Amino acid sequence: MVKRQLPRPAEILELMQFRKFEPNPKKRRLASALTVADLRRIAQRRTPAAAFDYTDGAAEEELSLTRARQAFEDVEFHPGILTDVSRVDTSTQILGGSSALPFGIAPTGFTRLMQTEGETAGAGAAGAAGIPFTLSTLGTTSIEDVAAANPLGRNWFQLYVMRDREISFGLVERAAAAGFDTLFFTVDTPVAGARLRDTRNGFSIPPQLSINTVLNAIPRPWWWWDFLTTAKLEFASLKETGGTVGELIDSAMDPTIDYEDLAEIRSMWPGRFVVKGVQTLEDAKKLADLGVDGIVLSNHGGRQLDRAPVPFRLLPGVAREVGRDTEVMVDTGIMSGADIVASIALGARFTLIGRAYLYGLMAGGREGVDRVIEILADQVERTMKLLQVSSIEELAPSHVTQLTRLQKVEPTDSARSTLES
Repeated sequence: MVKRQLPRPAEILELMQFRKFEPNPKKRRLASALTVADLRRIAQRRTPAAAFDYTDGAAEEELSLTRARQAFEDVEFHPGILTDVSRVDTSTQILGGSSALPFGIAPTGFTRLMQTEGETAGAGAAGAAGIPFTLSTLGTTSIEDVAAANPLGRNWFQLYVMRDREISFGLVERAAAAGFDTLFFTVDTPVAGARLRDTRNGFSIPPQLSINTVLNAIPRPWWWWDFLTTAKLEFASLKETGGTVGELIDSAMDPTIDYEDLAEIRSMWPGRFVVKGVQTLEDAKKLADLGVDGIVLSNHGGRQLDRAPVPFRLLPGVAREVGRDTEVMVDTGIMSGADIVASIALGARFTLIGRAYLYGLMAGGREGVDRVIEILADQVERTMKLLQVSSIEELAPSHVTQLTRLQKVEPTDSARSTLES
């Protein structure tokens, strides 16, 4: 028989320890977010559908994005044992400088559309965390203003080659003058991908009011208040801003760019030179032979060619073949610190977060970006401790298995002969 007694008042009071109430609603909602997925749900509640879907969506059936995230979910870790991990060093060296964490902020276009602080929030948060920030050619904050927001941190610039070459040349010169240390030459956007969510939402830059957008705005007055009472939303580097995303990209980008353009831009740039948007081992080898400082395995977050290769799947082979000659980075689909650790273990020197950063921005502006970096940093450190490694350099392919759902099927000899004939 269990012996029972009346509860003592002092013991009951010990149990009744209520959490201190936080009067600031922004701090409350950000503190409630424990994962990037939590921040995504907050962002969706707080952001009009067209702006949220522009961030959240991908091209056509969105298979590339779905597969990229699935690839990270299909990771099996192999931890060691009996290793002192009381202290873990998450810092790394990348492109001639240091980063406190093995990830930085990827270039994102139209960023002030998501939340009015835009790139300023991202650059400031990156600087405070000691990680790099990358500004897009299609950014809504100028090169000089990003440099002012992150004066002591590392700023990188992502370049699209325009039909009007003088625009691209001018941006290269401005970024160098502003102290940006790395240029990302982007090669996966000869034309715009078919982003069907944007088409269905009637999405344009700047946003246009319609019955649907007005109805969608009713429960989100804060977004429209910010939009209507701050500086006009426009590209910092382009003069023409009216139209759909596809129209803007197709009118501005040059589908004729080639290796001669790469060489010309590279000759102008005094810092580190990276090619972003590499999607095959063969192209990675060619770029390594040309001596570029780095490559980013990326399918543009699934926003260009649907059914494109999954960068994380390409990573081990590319890192093995060219990792000694050039610094291999990866993006697309990263939603957790575990994803980042798996990428580093399989050979990436660095990773880039795009949507994850924007979910934080939409959830709470600069403080939301701080929160997403904090969440990812905690996850990186915890994953490393559970793997029982104490530094980034100790992560190795032996720590990770990529479980396979989709397998490549090579053509049979008869099928190959038929194709060749």
